[in-house]
Parts: sequence; C-alpha cells; structure tokens
Amino acid sequence: MTESSTIEDWLHSCIRCGNCKYVFKEYEPSCPSGDFFHFESFFASGRLWIAHGIQKGELKWDDSLIEPIFACTTCGSCEKQCLSPHREHIVDVIEELRYLAVKEFGPLPAHQKFAEYIESNHNAYGADHHARELVDLHSLPKKASVVYFIGCTSNYREKEIRDATISVLKKAEVDFTIVDEYCCGSPLLRTGQIEPVTDLADHNRFAIEAVGASTVVTSCAGCYRTLSKDYNKQGLNLCIDVIHISQFIRDLVDEGRLQFKDSVDITTITYHDPCHLGRHMNEYEAPREIMNALPVQLTEMDQNRENTWCCGGGGGCRSAYPEWSLETAKKRITHAKVTNSDTLVSTCPFCKRALNDANDDSIEVIDLCELVDRLT
Repeated sequence: MTESSTIEDWLHSCIRCGNCKYVFKEYEPSCPSGDFFHFESFFASGRLWIAHGIQKGELKWDDSLIEPIFACTTCGSCEKQCLSPHREHIVDVIEELRYLAVKEFGPLPAHQKFAEYIESNHNAYGADHHARELVDLHSLPKKASVVYFIGCTSNYREKEIRDATISVLKKAEVDFTIVDEYCCGSPLLRTGQIEPVTDLADHNRFAIEAVGASTVVTSCAGCYRTLSKDYNKQGLNLCIDVIHISQFIRDLVDEGRLQFKDSVDITTITYHDPCHLGRHMNEYEAPREIMNALPVQLTEMDQNRENTWCCGGGGGCRSAYPEWSLETAKKRITHAKVTNSDTLVSTCPFCKRALNDANDDSIEVIDLCELVDRLT
C-alpha cells in the first residue's frame, strides 16, 4: 500500500446525504449492490462509514464486515451521483478498505484463486500461457510502434474479441505486434491483493519496451484503466501512451483507413458503457462516434453514459457473488430489450461475458471490435 491513505484523507467528508443511492435528480436506482441487498452498509455511504469506524478504532474487524466491503462492483456510479468533495475518491476508499480487510482476514477464496493463477500461469484464469505464439500465427513483426495488449479475458475466454481486434488492426495496416504479456493486475487491485502488481507491471513494461513501441492499445476497459491509471497510482509509470481500442479505431476511421460495408445484417444496436471505460476513465464518446459512422441505427438505453447500470461483473463480484452478479446483468439486459434493438454492443470483454451470462438469446451481445470487423 502507498504511504498516503485515502480513507484518512477523506475521513470526515461524507455526511451520508443519500445521493449515492440514486441517479441524481431522476431517482432511479444507481447502486447495484444497495439495490440488491437493501441495507445501508451496501451503499457507498455505508461503506465509507465502515471505513470511518475502522480508521477511528470505533469498529472492530469481524466476519460481518466482509460482505459489505467486497459485494461491490466498484462501478463508480456513486462517484457520479455524489456532490461532496470526496466524490472522486469513493472507489479508492473502498479499494483501500479491501486492502485492509485482506491484511486482516486474507483474500476471499474466489479472489485468492486470481493470485494463484496469475503466479502460476500469468493470467487470472489459470489457462496455459501462450507467450507470443500469436505473433507467428498472425505473421506479426517482432518489433512495432504499437503493442496490442490483449488482456486475460480476451486472450483466454472471449477470444472472438482478440481475433476481431487483430483483424481490424491488420485491415487498417497498423504497424503492431503482441508481447509476452502477463495479467495487468486489475483483478488483484480490485480485490485488495496489491503486492504482486509491482512485478506484473515491471514485466509488462520491459516486454513493451523490448519491441520499441510508443503506443499500447488494449481492447479491455479494465486493462485500460490499470495500465494508464493504476500503475501510476502505484508509482509504476509505463512512460508510454496507453489508448483504448475505441479511441484508436475512431482515429483510424477519421483518417479513412477503414472502409465500411454498405449492406449489413445488423440494423439496430444499443450500447452499454463499461464502468472502467466510462465512469473510471471518462471516455463515453469514442465508441459512439464509431457506431454513428457505421451503417447501423444506434438507440440509447435510458441509463447511459455516467448513469449506466453496471453489468455486475466487476470488482471481483462475478467470482465471489455470482448470483447477485447475474441479477445485476439481467437488469441491464432488460434495459437493452426496451430499445427493441437486435444487438447489444459493449467495449469490454468482461461486460460481454457478464451480459451474455444473463442473456436469454433474445438479443445478440457482442463487442464493438467484433461489430467493426463484421462491417469492414
């Protein structure tokens, strides 16, 4: 943990006004955890009060604190609804609280598997680490100006996203390659297991530097946040531009390097903003600019951009609290159905995975890279 304490810095700022519980001025539920568990300690205000009690010594550690601390997707909606000075630090407070809980109790069993898999196989799923085999498979150069950082979920579970991204980059004749990447560390940072991240970051930095790249592009919203924001917070600077694939493809479209087909099967789409791309990194427009350039009709869900309802998959919740995670995703699928769209598009492999788990096959769920690849 870094020397500074976010809990200590913002100990007295929350007045428990309740704004974090609802979409500001619209009074729609905004917190998946609080909406499901119906208890104050499962809202941001309650979690901050727990942090306050722990920090002041007024609350003792016991098992009753574990679920309120960890049953949170850290989606950041509370930060967008809050009007107090600490609003930008709520997720940081929750993640520091998790770090303290792990020091006290150890990680949750489901979360401990992340660390074990990453240590043994360099990815959060424990899949066979394939190093740079994709370089030869796709005839990529050994060195390039751009590195495509795939991420664990796209590399070992939602492989269609990885393959579509490689296809789009090749169609645009981008000078890119793939490195011997290790997990970025996001699953560990989100679940209070901070110590191993330094070694992961060092490995990834050296791997990227070795190919002479000046830019890293990732199709995972979680990797994007971790590489560009969390590494810096941990004092680990990549010293390289980190770009989400939606931003990169938008620039390719603006430069005329991708040509779209005129006749397509998909006619109506709706878009789900990933929490790590939207609320955490303030990128809402790049994906929409791409979709508006495509020969499709985009219809927004009522809860979009900073007010998007979370997919339920983040913060280690899909592994530790699968039933609640699934119910959260089902609610988002319902939002998508209301638009009468054929296809639900997102820009995060974890969102795609969570939403597909909740899908009853009444709507197609795909990643933006798959959509772009299909239409070019």
